[in-house]
Formats: sequence, structure tokens, C-alpha cells
Amino acid sequence: MNQETFERVRKLSQKYAFDSIQMHEAIGRQAGLSGTDHKYLGFLIQKGQMTAGELSALTGLTTGAVTGLIDRFEQKDLVRRRYGEGDRRKVIVEPNTEKIMAVFEPLYKDFRSKTEQVIASFSEQELAVIESYFLKATEVMNETTSKLTTK
Repeated sequence: MNQETFERVRKLSQKYAFDSIQMHEAIGRQAGLSGTDHKYLGFLIQKGQMTAGELSALTGLTTGAVTGLIDRFEQKDLVRRRYGEGDRRKVIVEPNTEKIMAVFEPLYKDFRSKTEQVIASFSEQELAVIESYFLKATEVMNETTSKLTTK
């Protein structure tokens, strides 16, 4: 691959990341959250219930910041906070999936429909290449995140 092609793809990938951040900020604001809170809520949807400590480790937030995050989610009925049976210091965060979907599905409806149209415009071979790129790129991102957060 020549340098020009590399730079073109790198810049497009960077633009995709920036545009994604802006879109998620806008969606979060429409739902009454920040874009960051919106993405952290996505972690809970994807992974299911977890302890506050697990959420702290996953997000890189301090335990105090996670407490504030849980408070904001709880005020909007997006999560339920439970305490450990044998240890009330252990906080378990349960996503209210039904409420979360009711809030976010309308905000994603148009985006999801248009994304389906874009995906349908590619052949199976082209989709395999796109999938390969995203798998490899997210692996690099995860490795970088791990190196930067490991002390």
C-alpha cells in the first residue's frame, strides 16, 4: 500500500470516529444525558448487571465518579441500584433495559434504517473486508487502551 492510500484511509477512519462522537453526544443530549454517559449506559446494556467496581474498572472512572454516574442513571429510572446481600458496601447496578430501549430506540430509528441500507449496498465479499477492518481496528484500540490504563 502506498502512503497516499494509507493517509486517505487513516483520515477517513479518524473522521468516522469524530463523527461518531458527535452523533452520540447529540443522541445523549436528546435523552437528557451526556454523550459519555450515553456510551457508559451502552456498556450496561451490552454486559448486563455489574458491580459499581466493575463499572469503574470498565470505564476508567473513579469510584466517586461512578457513584455520580449511577445517581444520574437512577434519577432517570435507567438503572436500579442494589446492595450485596452479605455486604452493603457492594453496589450492583442493573440496567432497566425496557426503559433504556424506550428512550433510545426512537433516537436511533432513522440512523439504524439508513445504516441497514448502506450495509445492504455491499456484496458479501465487500462486507467481509469491512468486518475484517473493524475487527482488527478494534483489537488495536483495545490493546492501546489496555497499555494506557495498565499501571
